[in-house]
Amino acid sequence: MAFLTRTDPAISRLLMLRSGAIAIQLLAVIAVYFLLEHQIALYELLLVISLEALFQIFSVIAYRNVSKANEIGMLMQLTADVLFLTILLSLSGGATNAFVSLLLLPIMIAAVSVSAKGLAYIAILAIAAYSLLLVKVPQHSMHDMDMTSHFIGMWVNFVISASVIALVVGAMNRALRFREQTIASVREKQLRSEQIVTLDGAAVQITHQLASPIANLQLIFEELQEEQPDNALITEMQKPLAQCKAQLNHFRELSAQLRTHSNISSVRLLDLAQQIQDTILLHYPDQQLTWQNETPNVSVVSDAMLLPAILNLLQNATTANQQNNQNQLTLSWQFSNQGSEQDLSLLIRDYGKGFTKEQLNQLGGQLMPSNSGMGLAVMLSNATFERLQGSLTLFNHEQGGAVAKVKLALTNEGD
Repeated sequence: MAFLTRTDPAISRLLMLRSGAIAIQLLAVIAVYFLLEHQIALYELLLVISLEALFQIFSVIAYRNVSKANEIGMLMQLTADVLFLTILLSLSGGATNAFVSLLLLPIMIAAVSVSAKGLAYIAILAIAAYSLLLVKVPQHSMHDMDMTSHFIGMWVNFVISASVIALVVGAMNRALRFREQTIASVREKQLRSEQIVTLDGAAVQITHQLASPIANLQLIFEELQEEQPDNALITEMQKPLAQCKAQLNHFRELSAQLRTHSNISSVRLLDLAQQIQDTILLHYPDQQLTWQNETPNVSVVSDAMLLPAILNLLQNATTANQQNNQNQLTLSWQFSNQGSEQDLSLLIRDYGKGFTKEQLNQLGGQLMPSNSGMGLAVMLSNATFERLQGSLTLFNHEQGGAVAKVKLALTNEGD
């Protein structure tokens, strides 16, 4: 079954196990009937195995290119296994069959493949199947052999075994999944930190390289100003040169603050909202910024990069609007309660074409080539929010456009 290599590993393993089980069932039935000469319902057993094989073929075709199967599909496959196995056992002795403990196998597979609710469903289904097989055992057989207590004891043992597997193996599997998710999250953050360190080094180098030419331009400007103090063009050079010098000094101070983490403070949300409003009005006058609710009178954890991180998202939203001939930006505040703590989020919605599936997988996690520049700014913004105890979530709005949800950490300060 090499063609199952592109299939979800959980479904792929189940299908391969079922293929082996079908082959073993067929060989066992033929050996018992022809070699051991036991009287069994041969044709009925072969019919059930044929139906199981047909179901297996349909399953392989349906899941041959499914990279991620949903839990409903996995539960349907396990339910079919329990039903087929129950029918085969009922035709070959029922609860008296020595292989009745095979009903534990679907529970084991469910313990490492589905959620706790799905595992409980498969465990209850298997226990019900065993109970049905026990009830269908002819009473005269149990009384003649005085095996009633024995079979009831086997049923109790099966229930205990199924419960232990569901509880212990299920708990171990959930712990392993949590550990894998934690390791993956730490690895992703480490890779992103390495990328940011690389970008920081490149930015410092560029800043250093720009300092000398700007200093030379400043000297030339001063000489020209002494020689031609009344020249209007030379006078106009003073403001942009001063801006370049101020920006370089700001970059140096900001870089030092970020490395020492000495600039973590708080900002009133009313002030932050006003800064966002003023910046959008200054840089994107064609965009209409709409607040859907009032700004709460609280403070959030902040540093010098919080506002630029939010503006990066607004710039991307503006670009998405322009590409879709839209000019509306919608912002709103969202409060959510988690126990005794409150979470505050800023939702930024544009009216562009939204994110593709590939963009949602890559944005904020790694650098992504894009003609619009989207990817690098979002990654840096995400790193800023995480450093300030927040987070960034990107998703498509159900009515069109994209939404950037910025979770901010509240402080105890406020008016």
